[in-house]
Amino acid sequence: MLLRSGYECEDFSQLICVNDSGFCINPPDVPVITLFHQINKEKKMSKIILITGASRGFGKIWAKALLERGDKVAATARNLENLNDLVEEFGDAVLPIQLDVNSREDSFEAVNKAKAHFGRIDVLINNAGFGLFGAIEETTEQQARAQMETNFFGVLWVTQAVVPIMREQKYGHIIQVSSFLGLVTLPVLGIYNASKYAVNGLSETLASEVKDFGIKVSLIEPNGFSTDWSGASAFQTEPNEIYAPIRQAFFDSATPDTWGKPESTTKAVLELIDSENPPLHFLLGKMAYPGVKQVYSERLAEFETWKEVAVEAHGH
Repeated sequence: MLLRSGYECEDFSQLICVNDSGFCINPPDVPVITLFHQINKEKKMSKIILITGASRGFGKIWAKALLERGDKVAATARNLENLNDLVEEFGDAVLPIQLDVNSREDSFEAVNKAKAHFGRIDVLINNAGFGLFGAIEETTEQQARAQMETNFFGVLWVTQAVVPIMREQKYGHIIQVSSFLGLVTLPVLGIYNASKYAVNGLSETLASEVKDFGIKVSLIEPNGFSTDWSGASAFQTEPNEIYAPIRQAFFDSATPDTWGKPESTTKAVLELIDSENPPLHFLLGKMAYPGVKQVYSERLAEFETWKEVAVEAHGH
């Protein structure tokens, strides 16, 4: 049989149910294989995407690229004025939402607002975050807590808000913008490193918990890019001169080739969003892979060196 001519459905989860006899379909004259083809076609045609931190950097670039290809975007920012250009250019295709991800209550409210407006959320891109430069000893309690509140807890709150929606839909893709510094570390970025390691641990665990609900999880792990992350969005500790050589060596190690071009990430991110089998870890940029490979090779060698001592400690 063929799908009924002109049949449309916004909520795919209502098309299939399970009863004592197995699967049943609404409408009843649609074969299962045709139904799934229709669902996949609809998903590929246009996606509903929620992006946090869409006022600048990756968030703004990716939001615009998605809108240009016909997707609909719920874009969050602390200051809605920073989203005016998207609204003026794309009109009703973009829903601007004011959000400080540090607030769990506001994060739930923002996610629910996006769902109520567009009817579903296909993809979440958790992008809000900032960099904190400084040695660990230099970092104040306030700076450390602020870094973790935004970079980790903000990700957690928005993730917790969207999971029930995607679980009910029986599909969804959660994309966490982490960093290759969630896999390796660099000096004078200690608290930032820690926040991204936390995001990676959270997201790897989440992937194992929600996969049976049809929800996919990906970590985008960029190397350095020329965004506001290291500029207007960044914070600095009060420097202690004893760390000056380490700090100087860190900044001197960067070359013009070190920093990627943010606009060049669009093709890769769109491919990730459209993938039927997206990776859990997605290293972004040409510097991330060799850096991570070297550190992991050294780490495995160290494990091997201490293996006998470690195994003996097991006791039996």
